[in-house]
Amino acid sequence: MPPTTPEPVSTPAVDMLSPLRWLAAGWDDLKSNPVPGLVHGALLAGFGAMLLMLARDRFWLLAGAFSGFLIVAPILATGLYHVSMRAEAGERAGLSEVFGLWRTGDGRLVRFGLLLGLAGTGWVLTSAGLITLWSPEPIEKPVDFLRHVVLVKPLGLFEAWLLLGALLAAPVYASTVVALPMLVGTAVPVSVAVGQSWRSVASHPGPMALWAVVIALLVGLGMMALLLGLVVVVPLIGHASWHAYRDLVAAADSPLRESGSAGERTAR
Repeated sequence: MPPTTPEPVSTPAVDMLSPLRWLAAGWDDLKSNPVPGLVHGALLAGFGAMLLMLARDRFWLLAGAFSGFLIVAPILATGLYHVSMRAEAGERAGLSEVFGLWRTGDGRLVRFGLLLGLAGTGWVLTSAGLITLWSPEPIEKPVDFLRHVVLVKPLGLFEAWLLLGALLAAPVYASTVVALPMLVGTAVPVSVAVGQSWRSVASHPGPMALWAVVIALLVGLGMMALLLGLVVVVPLIGHASWHAYRDLVAAADSPLRESGSAGERTAR
């Protein structure tokens, strides 16, 4: 089905309390149409459990795989943006429509997804190489990672691991936080959506930095709860991200608001 997101409406200014508002709106979307979100969450939790089972004695690899989840998660939530978009229009999206989004699109999401997949793979390999080459002891269990990477003295390995992860995650976050919901909701090119995403982050650095921290903390909590927390955390963040996009675009005083609406009308 072609995108049918409504015109931007008046919204509160984007401030440091906005992430709480986005989470509340996301929770409302999840409650009103829980099946697509919970299925997304269950699939991702199941995939994480499969990784854990296959590489349970290779935490040097799992550390990068689980932390790299934050890089590829935005593209995995595109169906949830569609659910929230339809809810905003007073409609309800079913599972077949949500998963059909990938088949009926024009390839923009697939191309973007491949790029994020490459970035995630690059981080997994970088993380594995850094840990295996730098750590004085084999990292086979989570406790090994804690003992020989996180708590090791002097400082060095863990700080380098975090820094490299942040250097990769920051530009990916800036490129996707608005771009992916926009690609679902409008017909703008990928380059335009990514440019608007960067402008939104640059225009609201405090709220967007806080939103990134909130996302990381929620995902971390979901993983620590034996991955079962992801069943709820994934759809909550996905739906909330749609509302973040809507607020950020509505707050942007730029011609893109009009061009985006024109793209929507063209898509219809």
